[in-house]
Amino acid sequence: MRLDKWLWAARFFKTRSLASTAVAGGKVRLNGLSPKPAKEVKPGDELQIRAGEQLWTVIVQGLCEQRRPAPEARLLYQETPESQQERERQAELRKVAPAPLADHKGRPTKRERRQLITFRQG
Repeated sequence: MRLDKWLWAARFFKTRSLASTAVAGGKVRLNGLSPKPAKEVKPGDELQIRAGEQLWTVIVQGLCEQRRPAPEARLLYQETPESQQERERQAELRKVAPAPLADHKGRPTKRERRQLITFRQG
């Protein structure tokens, strides 16, 4: 089974094209190597997947040609304990110290712009 198709079926990426782009961009490693999207995946392979800020290290347990519901998709892989602990630690760090302006999106409102101007002036 193709790597990009497996990543899509296991629900690491929302679309197959996103999975293919991630593999081509070096966000996925197969057994320690940077593969192409068409690389064949088989049970027992180890994958390191960077999706957003999260890094997953999983062992392929099964193959599925179709995208199934999330509980069934989780049966396709087993996450390593080290990976699970690291993801939990990163989540705790994000809760304690969120990134600056993480909740701010887009251009400032009129009120925020006025506050910025008064802050800069004095």
